[in-house]
Formats: sequence, structure tokens, C-alpha cells
Amino acid sequence: MTTPVIYSVIESPAHPNLTALYRRLGLEEIKLNSVRKAIAQVKKRPPDWVVADFSYGYANNYAGVNVSNLDVLLASLRRYAPRARVVVLAEKSEFHYVDKLKALFEVHAALHYPVQAEQMAGILAGADPAGQS
Repeated sequence: MTTPVIYSVIESPAHPNLTALYRRLGLEEIKLNSVRKAIAQVKKRPPDWVVADFSYGYANNYAGVNVSNLDVLLASLRRYAPRARVVVLAEKSEFHYVDKLKALFEVHAALHYPVQAEQMAGILAGADPAGQS
């Protein structure tokens, strides 16, 4: 039996350090500091979980094509890790834009900063993600 893998895609200083929680739950954490690096890693070692920071694409390079910084990663997961569960972390001011991402991709849960270890533990342990905020 292989150890479940969780990607921490850390692109925000608000991203919580949950290494101790992941270790306690028997997950192998792979920390990645960009979506681009996460996409490359997905092809080598598909994750069971992805915890990633969300940035809405206002009028920047995401506009018109992608909703956010996570679109290409989530599209890659469909191909290389279709069973991976995704937890999106967002600033309160951008949280309402997560629904646009959910309309395009499967998102297991979405939380706004600050994220507490207990919230994440509940999600990873199988708690119903409905209503998480």
C-alpha cells in the first residue's frame, strides 16, 4: 500500500503550514511554490489531494481564457490524476469568485484565510465539505 500524496501549492503568504497535520494523518506532503511546478509534478507523481492558493484573474493574463491561476492545473488533474481531490484556499475578498472555478472544475472544498488545522483535518478525514467557508 502506498502512502497518499498531498500537494501544497503555496503561492500566498497566507497559505497555512499544515505539515504536522498531514504527517499525523499519514500523508506525504510535496510542497510546490508555483502552479507550473505542480503541473510538472502531476505528470511524474499524481497526488491524492491538492491544497492550492486561489488567485482570481481580474484583467490580467488569465482574463478571457482562464478564471484563475488554477485552471491549467485542474485541467491537468483531469488527465493525470482524475481521482485527486482539490481544496482551494482564497482571500475573503476573492472567495465569491471560487464559484466560477467550481462551475468549470471539480473542487472538493474551498476555505478562506485564515485556515485552521481543524478545518483541514475535517476535510481530509472525510467531513462533508458543503458549506465550508
